[in-house]
Amino acid sequence: MGWRVAVTSIVLGLLVAGGVAVGQDEQEGVRKPLNLYLLAHATGKGEYILQGFSPDAQIKFVREGKFTILTRDEFAARFNGKPADDEAKRKRRIAAVEITGNAATAKIVLDYPGVTLTDYMSLLKIDGEWKIVNKIFSAQPQPSK
Repeated sequence: MGWRVAVTSIVLGLLVAGGVAVGQDEQEGVRKPLNLYLLAHATGKGEYILQGFSPDAQIKFVREGKFTILTRDEFAARFNGKPADDEAKRKRRIAAVEITGNAATAKIVLDYPGVTLTDYMSLLKIDGEWKIVNKIFSAQPQPSK
């Protein structure tokens, strides 16, 4: 009976993604740049974008029918260094993470007053460290409450 407890503990310490067990260390490694991204939004500090994204990362989106690409540095420059006035009303979460080898994807939901943003991140493990290499997103306006 004791072996069942041990096996259960080992299995609970793993994430199964793409049919392959992924250890807790890998899961935490992937979440590190994602959490830096969330911290950038919470604090308004672009330095967290610079830390979590690879230097050649791109941010791609469509706004008012126009396809736009930003570099990591252009995206980081959009942060003004302080939290948004309505920060207390903003909610953010990592909705999904999938890891296969040295590649991963993540879905992040930013639920803000007036808009819900859904981000899809592509990540790679580069020189032993996970980095966001691309971000695409969709913005869905929400009715005023």
